[in-house]
Amino acid sequence: MSDEGTVFWLALVRVEGLGVRGVHKLVEHFGSPHAAYMASLTELESCGVPARVAQAIFAQTGVQEAEKDLEAAAKGGYQVLTFASENYPPLLKQIPDPPPVLHCLGDVTVLSRHAVAIVGTRRPTAYGTQVAERLAHDLAARQLVVVSGLARGIDGAAHRGALEAPGKTVAVLGSGIDVIYPREHERLAKKIVASGAMISEFPMGTSPAPENFPIRNRIISGLSLGVVVVEAAEYSGSLITARLAAEQNREVFAVPGNITTAQSFGPNHLIKQGAKLTDQWMDVIEEFPPEVRMQLLPPVEASEGTPATPEAASLFASSLTPDQKAVFDALRADQPLFVDAIVGSAQISQPRALAALLELEMSGLIRQLPGKNFIRKL
Repeated sequence: MSDEGTVFWLALVRVEGLGVRGVHKLVEHFGSPHAAYMASLTELESCGVPARVAQAIFAQTGVQEAEKDLEAAAKGGYQVLTFASENYPPLLKQIPDPPPVLHCLGDVTVLSRHAVAIVGTRRPTAYGTQVAERLAHDLAARQLVVVSGLARGIDGAAHRGALEAPGKTVAVLGSGIDVIYPREHERLAKKIVASGAMISEFPMGTSPAPENFPIRNRIISGLSLGVVVVEAAEYSGSLITARLAAEQNREVFAVPGNITTAQSFGPNHLIKQGAKLTDQWMDVIEEFPPEVRMQLLPPVEASEGTPATPEAASLFASSLTPDQKAVFDALRADQPLFVDAIVGSAQISQPRALAALLELEMSGLIRQLPGKNFIRKL
């Protein structure tokens, strides 16, 4: 598509009061955004758009801003995909309100690959974080692209897990493509771009306003064959994503949680409503169509010294030294323990416990959290 065609798509998106569905209705009526901008005022008013919208388009509103957007994208190394672009994700075209324009940074071809979304609370438990990372890792290792929203908590864990596989991941922003939110995820964003893509339907420079995030959730689910909810409180935005997934005829998966934990309300509620109870990667893949399952490759080999699967980790654990076993048995997967508590439970001296912790961490069986807290890897 020519830059001229892209400019008019960008311009229509900027017309206040038109909206996503209005853009598609107008393009369908006139055949292209350019044709809509060339139409007379009478023709514009006759196709059902509000009079003020017709007048704005007739006055060429948004065209200059769109030209500046395209120039800024070129300077920043961004790509602009329109609904008519060859690389526009085919699965996303199937939803009722696909974004007319996507601003992209990274490899746009990953947007058309088989993908699964992993979403959840911004305030996860240690258990939720581990589950998200493990599921993302295992799914990405089987050539699925992991889609999430770059938010704190479960989203960040999903991106990190996919990158560690190593695999592909896509971040869908609730801000302009040039506005990373939260700021502490700037390094993570760079890694995502290097191994996948970062996208947004919002114009460049758009701030991360709260109302943007529910809007972008339809893209997260729309890009994906299914959505996995790991942890989500009663009014979490992740439940909006799950609802949208169901409306888009996508699969909905949920990881069960402790019934006394607020973050478990969402997934447990979804399971009651018929979502697939999920505790491992196979629960996700087995729900996909046969032709998709056949295309998914075996897991990538893990790095040397690290168990590739939970089964391998269990076998590895059986060969531990007495100190390592005592420390490993003292740890839990759902609650981090401080060094002193581990020493007390393992009933060995602190130097021996610290040595065992280091060995277990290097072996990939446990992980260290801030403050000298340790937890089993799932």
